[in-house]
Amino acid sequence: MSADRENQDMSNSDIALLLADAADEVEIGIAPYEAVIRGGRRRRARRWAVAAATALVLAGSSATLAVAGLPGRDGGQVATQPPLLADADPSRALRTTLATGTDQGTKWRVLIDVWSAPHDEKQAEAQRAAMASRGQTPPDAHTASDLIGKITYFVYRDYGDRATKVMENTVPESDTMAGTDLISGSVPLQPDDKADIRLVIGYIAKTAERVNCTWTNGTATVVEKAGPGSGTDVQAIRSPEGSPYNWFVCLAPRGAEYKTAEVIG
Repeated sequence: MSADRENQDMSNSDIALLLADAADEVEIGIAPYEAVIRGGRRRRARRWAVAAATALVLAGSSATLAVAGLPGRDGGQVATQPPLLADADPSRALRTTLATGTDQGTKWRVLIDVWSAPHDEKQAEAQRAAMASRGQTPPDAHTASDLIGKITYFVYRDYGDRATKVMENTVPESDTMAGTDLISGSVPLQPDDKADIRLVIGYIAKTAERVNCTWTNGTATVVEKAGPGSGTDVQAIRSPEGSPYNWFVCLAPRGAEYKTAEVIG
């Protein structure tokens, strides 16, 4: 049978599968950064991951984004949870320190500001004004009404006296993650274009117990949920006030860079 005949005999479903396979391999450019999809288990899950990746903004030098895990969102049950902090003031940022440390004598830290979801136009206007007073602009929110029913977060990396925004997003108040879902970004610890990409920041399901970060030197760092009284100088999974997800921070050893991150256990 000729190649032409074989092509003619391909069904529509065969063609659809081939197109889906091609889509799975797409790398998304968030100029000037690189986005990488890792570990999606089903075609539809991977396409969902692509959409999620385009919604997440990373700022800073030489950043990368990885989406991993993402179990069956096509027919399987998705974990649900009640609205978070229904009585929280949407015009006040909820700030949490995710990690701190010292690098060659310079102190660094990772912070997250979470803005609770406004429930009407008046709250949304007040929130947008409060964000502006802090120099924050919510992504994909062209008018105040775009913020209604949505949580907005901004993540910052401080290194010495230099503070840089490295992640931001606006998500529905009901948004959630489940199982091994993971979205992470990797950036240099130092705000320098030539610096090694050592710092990994990501978010996961509230139920996730451990995250394994692997480095280019063959070593790995496993972070677990922060215990009672655990200081921010301990790399751990934490629950920022107001966030629908848990967050983690991993730091590669000097001389190594980010390779992968995944939920384990």
